[in-house]
Amino acid sequence: METIRTAATVPTDDGDAGLFGPDSVTWQVHSDPMMWVAGIRALYLQALHPRAVRAVMENSDFRRDAWGRLMRTANFVGTTTYGTTDAAEKAGARVRRIHRLLSATDPDTGERYAVDAPELLLWVHCAEIDSYLNVLWRSGFPLTRARADRYVAEHRASARLVGLDPDTVPASRPELAAYFDSVRPRLAAGADARAVDDFLRRPPVPLALVPARELLWRHVAHLAYACLPPYAHELYGRPAPAPGVVTRRLRATGALLRCVPAQVRWQLPPQHILRAVARLGPAARPAPRRAGP
Repeated sequence: METIRTAATVPTDDGDAGLFGPDSVTWQVHSDPMMWVAGIRALYLQALHPRAVRAVMENSDFRRDAWGRLMRTANFVGTTTYGTTDAAEKAGARVRRIHRLLSATDPDTGERYAVDAPELLLWVHCAEIDSYLNVLWRSGFPLTRARADRYVAEHRASARLVGLDPDTVPASRPELAAYFDSVRPRLAAGADARAVDDFLRRPPVPLALVPARELLWRHVAHLAYACLPPYAHELYGRPAPAPGVVTRRLRATGALLRCVPAQVRWQLPPQHILRAVARLGPAARPAPRRAGP
């Protein structure tokens, strides 16, 4: 029987496995194609924090550069997951440097506040981690409860990169759930959140891409919205199918996307997985069932 080697035993010129490494849950989870649905769910959820979404509105041009923003986020996640430690640290330093220069105005009080306030960084982080876990789990990715807890704990490392104290970041699913319980009274679907909702439902595209938007994007955006927690649907004021129906749709979509061979999917930009395998050797290829119990 073939022995699966860890990153430490793979022959390579540069054996730096980065912040997580091939034996982490993160290494396996972030290779799944349902991460795109999860990322859109995260945008819907993040927009429900009035200060967080106001910071986006005042400091970015997401309406005209939506694809660029999505690709920059994907590149950051890919670099911090599959890049070397040095590449991950540099990516984090760039994010911290940019955020340090930005501020926004509270939509209710008029107060000026820093974009890198820990409260906002923590919200964005937890909304992402919760979305990745929710979508991957419900779409059929092999996650035990123990592996899900490991995933949450592993991402104290990514939280540190954006400027958070890891000791203040949830390290398990129960801690993540407790965080959302504590922050829910501060959430609302104001004008900014509704602008994000409108944009995600029908993003502007060149005329030639309108059919693709109607056939593909609409399905993905509707699915991402549908798998939000019920309180988010209430805040947005738009209903969603019953949770069981949504889970079946997630599983069907996940099964369809996973039929595309990984080697084909990994060719898409920004190709972080292919570079990591080239650096660490074939044993570093992501495999959903690899990261232990």
